[in-house]
Amino acid sequence: MSVRLVILGLLRKRPLYGYEIKQIIEEHMGDWTSIAFGSIYFALDKLAQDGFVDKVGTEQEGKRPSRSVYQITEAGRDEFLNLLRQGWQTIERQYFDMDICLFFLNDLPLGEVIGHLRKRQAILQQTLNHIQAHRLEQLSDPDVPRLAAAIFDHTLVHTQAELDWTIDLLNKLEQGEILK
Repeated sequence: MSVRLVILGLLRKRPLYGYEIKQIIEEHMGDWTSIAFGSIYFALDKLAQDGFVDKVGTEQEGKRPSRSVYQITEAGRDEFLNLLRQGWQTIERQYFDMDICLFFLNDLPLGEVIGHLRKRQAILQQTLNHIQAHRLEQLSDPDVPRLAAAIFDHTLVHTQAELDWTIDLLNKLEQGEILK
């Protein structure tokens, strides 16, 4: 749903081509969504088949490949609002590969597991630092809506919780509290 919601939401502002959509996602949504470049074109084709967007032209600059420009239809505007309303009502249950790894914890040497957790801790800390810095950068731009702070804060809270959990697990493993 998210790729369709994002594309329709962006097309409400103005007609766009796929690469523009990709750039907007990377520049403004990259810290809190993971939409693959290929999925944008797949979704655009499907949205066009469903009558939610129209291909309104093809542009070509110099020797670059041609690019199709899309705009939202009235049905697409309705679909955007339906998807948006669904999103507000959806509670997403997260499943973590880490929990599967924990289930099989005893199949690796403890030192190796501790090494993986230390690496995980470092990566989470780097991620947290990056998101915090990007939040400050984005919110210093007067064109970025203040609502962006809530989006960044949501990601920061989840990342911080994952970091705290990792540190707690690491401490418990190192102190022998889990493997007794």
